[in-house]
Amino acid sequence: MPEPKVASFPAIRGALKFYQIASIITGVMLLLLVAEMVLKYTPIRLELFAGGSGGLLWFAPVVEGPEGLESTGDGLNISLSILVAHGWFYVVYLFACFRMWSLMRWPFLRFILLALGGVIPLLSFFMEAIVARDVKAYLASREAAEASAPATEGVR
Repeated sequence: MPEPKVASFPAIRGALKFYQIASIITGVMLLLLVAEMVLKYTPIRLELFAGGSGGLLWFAPVVEGPEGLESTGDGLNISLSILVAHGWFYVVYLFACFRMWSLMRWPFLRFILLALGGVIPLLSFFMEAIVARDVKAYLASREAAEASAPATEGVR
């Protein structure tokens, strides 16, 4: 597999920063989504609302209706908002993964592993640390090798 060009190193650093931010936000959103699902789909049967008859932030019971689970709350459904926000931000996270993967010229399996970080709770935090460590070490070693190479190499 070909290695990234030295000229692309600034773009790689920018992509890494974007990936790190996206992975942390995606990881937090995924943890919030898991908490929301535990509240709604276990015997607890609650959803979080903002505003409405219950006040600023309140939990409303979820009941079994003819079409499945139905919320009894009014106001802004925070649980649904978390679901939608995570879904849209996962698209941003996938873009960050793709950009990192393509600039670093990694194998496709690595892209799949990066993408799984947005659907497996806590994985994005681990992947962010691993990717940052690997990319920074790679860039440092390549820059050191470039600096130690003779300046006349390749000139004829």
